[in-house]
This record gives sequence, C-alpha cells and structure tokens, in this order.
Amino acid sequence: MTDAPPIDENICLMTQNFANIPLEWVGPIQLIGPEVNDLVEVPLATFESPLWPSTTRGATLCNKAGGIRVAVLDERMTRSVLVQTATTLEAQIIYNSLFQRKAEIASIAEKTSSHISFTDMHIQVVGNLIYVRLEMRTDDASGHNMVTKASDAVLDWICKTYPEASYVSISGNFCTDKKVSAVNGILGRGKYVVADVTIPRKLIEKFLKTTPEAIVQLNIKKNLIGSIIAGSLRSANAHFANMLLALYLATGQDAANIVEGSQGIVHAEMQGDSLYFSVTLPNIIMGTVGAGKNLDFVQENLTRLGCKNSPNNARRLACIMAATCLSGELSLLGAQTNPGELVGTHMRLERAGKPL
Repeated sequence: MTDAPPIDENICLMTQNFANIPLEWVGPIQLIGPEVNDLVEVPLATFESPLWPSTTRGATLCNKAGGIRVAVLDERMTRSVLVQTATTLEAQIIYNSLFQRKAEIASIAEKTSSHISFTDMHIQVVGNLIYVRLEMRTDDASGHNMVTKASDAVLDWICKTYPEASYVSISGNFCTDKKVSAVNGILGRGKYVVADVTIPRKLIEKFLKTTPEAIVQLNIKKNLIGSIIAGSLRSANAHFANMLLALYLATGQDAANIVEGSQGIVHAEMQGDSLYFSVTLPNIIMGTVGAGKNLDFVQENLTRLGCKNSPNNARRLACIMAATCLSGELSLLGAQTNPGELVGTHMRLERAGKPL
C-alpha cells in the first residue's frame, strides 16, 4: 500500500452562511428506560412546519398514557476495508488467517484511539476480493473518522502481513455508509434503539379522533404491505426521516446518515383494549462530540437536552431520537386514518399559517 498524495493546504476552502433553518422545540416527551427517565423537550429544525404540532400531539398522547419506553440494544460504528489477491485460493488463506488473528487486529485498531473498543469483524470474499467489515464502539462520538483511522491502520497491517494482498480501498461499501442496505440492520451500525408505548382506547379516540384498530390496520396495509410492494429494504414506516433529519440538523449530526437511519420498522397490535405501538431503529448514527458539535447553537441544544453531562450522552440522545420518531409516526398514522385530515392540516399550517 502506498501513501496517498498530501492535500494541498494552499487550496482556499470557502464557506457561506445560509439563512437559518426554522427550529422549534416540541413536546415535552416522557421517556422511560435505563438510559433516560426524564421529561424532555426536543428541538426540530425543519421547513415542514406541521411536523412541530404533529410531533407534540403524539408526545402529549404518549405522556397521558404513561410515557415512552426506550432501550438501546446495541451500538457500533463500522468501516469495511478492501484488498485483493491474484486468485481465490490466496484469498481463502487470508480469509482463514484473519479470523485466527482477530485479537491482534483488535489491538491494532484500539491503539489508534483511547475511545475505541473493538467489537467484531465480518469478512466476505467475492472472487479474489476480500471485504473486511470492522466494528468498534466509539464512546459519545458517531465515530466515522475514528473508525476510519483505525481501519486504515488495520488495512496497512494486512497489506504488510500478507504480501499477496494489495490495497483496493479504505472503504469497500460493506460498511455500509449512507446507503440503503440490509447489512446494517442485520449486523448493526450506529445505535440500535427500540421505543414503545401502550395507549388506552379512550386516549386514542380523544387525541387522534380514531381507534386503536384503525391504526393497527393502517400500519399493516400502508407501512408493511405498501412498503413490500414498493420494494423497501428493511424499512416499514411512514416518515422516520422527517423526525430524524430535523433532530440531526438541530444537534449537529451528519445529516446524510438518515439514509440508513430511517430504515426502521413500526409494529402495532392490540393488547386487550389498548394499542401497543413501537418503533425499531437499528441504524441511528449520531454522537454528542465531534464534527458539527462545536457550533454554539448545537452546544446549547445538546445542553438543554441533557446530552452534555449525562453518563452516556450519545445513548441518551439516541433514545430521545427514537421517542421523537415514535411521537411523530403515531400522530401521522392517526391523521391518515381520517379522510382529509392530513391535507387539511398541511393547507392550514403551510398555506395560511394558522395554528393546528
């Protein structure tokens, strides 16, 4: 592997200040779980103004039902390095050897940062191409750059340890970063978060002007069957991306990660006379330190969210994101069970500027 040519530091990179995206605080949302037991207001930066009252409506309904339960099941950031050999027999030898030397690879990765904890490794061979997916925990950072640096060290070691292997790329798309895929949902990338709530019938009827059965059926026919015929990949939801992007922008995240972040699933069922409603987001990629977090408004928003001084700032933020997605998703599905409500609300709020 040869060193890359240096970037010309004389190149002038210009930035331009754009008009601020409108931001409002919604909620509050009552969260219940090992990471967060708190009543939290949430900043959403968006041009889609109905998102604010709609998410607040969902949050208020969930609060009346006792709050939203949230759990972080897993977390990791990934990068997949790519090398190639002359033949598949050489690739097979390296494939087997890398698994036997996983502890050595972990040590190489962890030496690049005190914030890295090596988690796992997966390998795919296609012909003479070897894709090595490296997985690591990165504390409160989203970890893109941290894991890329660690993976670069591992890649250099592979090329030096196995002379028959030659460098192809620091990223072989088996990661997978900012692209729709199945691998992230199966193996994990970012925070794997699940949120749920159980809501009595009378509250559904009062706040959403619908029934628990109508929401369950709409979720089946729209989110599940509709997504299947559309060819969606590991995704069955109405608009996770709306809430995620708005909260990403408000908290200094890499907004392109909503591509995989919004690949999530809504599950709804009747439990007695109540509605059980959940959202599963296996790929929420975000952090509370790192690029974008140094901006004053981001620091202010993270502080107000309680994500600057908690024991697990990033996990807390991921829980808040999941609960916000649930609130917005529940409100929209409720609206869509009622003919004319969705378009009427948008017309009133976005055209006439009238309150909901």
